[in-house]
Amino acid sequence: MKKQSRFMAGALVLVGVVGYLAVTGMKDSMMYYYTPDELAAKVTADPSARQLGAKVGGRVVPGSVRFDARTLDLRFEVVDIASGRTRFPVHYNGPLPDTFEEGRDVVVEGRLAESGTFEATTVLTKCGSRYEAADEDFRT
Repeated sequence: MKKQSRFMAGALVLVGVVGYLAVTGMKDSMMYYYTPDELAAKVTADPSARQLGAKVGGRVVPGSVRFDARTLDLRFEVVDIASGRTRFPVHYNGPLPDTFEEGRDVVVEGRLAESGTFEATTVLTKCGSRYEAADEDFRT
């Protein structure tokens, strides 16, 4: 075998390994979540899907947030952003994310209970596409 052919074969193997690692790394880091409409359809089609964990992305319904700072008990409703049709209550026990507020887009991770409440183990707020400085009055 020529020296140049062995070099090309080695280069192809190296490129293949790097490509494989890049693809598998991207799959592991991608975060897919269901919309409330998709989760409702999935549970309707297969009731055993309630037993599986899921990530759901939606918008916090204004006026639905109840947070007890003493017990860190958070309850709110999430609604489908696109359709506005499907909504369900979310229960989470833990510290409130810094940017959590009514009307904000969130991703919750957990399970949909038989009662219809999504029992969240994680609540993430989605960042806005841009930040703007708050208006401040510096007059003293």
